[in-house]
Amino acid sequence: MSIFNFLFMALPVIFLVGSVLLAVKAVSRGKSKKTALLMQLAAFAFVFAVCMICPFAVSAAEEATSVAKDGMVYIGAAAATGLSCIGGGIAVGNAAPAAIGATSEDPKAFGKAIIFVALGEGIALYGMLISIMILNG
Repeated sequence: MSIFNFLFMALPVIFLVGSVLLAVKAVSRGKSKKTALLMQLAAFAFVFAVCMICPFAVSAAEEATSVAKDGMVYIGAAAATGLSCIGGGIAVGNAAPAAIGATSEDPKAFGKAIIFVALGEGIALYGMLISIMILNG
């Protein structure tokens, strides 16, 4: 692998790390956290768009459709796992403190409360299973 290929693959990561550093500096200088978050979302959307468009442009130029198909399979599996883990994290982040509070008030409620925490964790497991099915299908 040449240094040019390595640099080309590392460019999105470098861009995202740079945008994180700029957002941290902006917040430390007094800008609002909402503005920094919107700036991060815009940077991620830009990198995502570039990373999605470039393989299609290369595929059209070289007429290598199987490479683009394999890439889309991996992107689909990553999206299934990543988005389900984000959803599971949000669910567990909201359910676990409520379960701890319910258990501290009534220790008999532990069994019922832990079920809701486990249901939130199940979302991430389902996403992982779907991504395994996508990769093996």
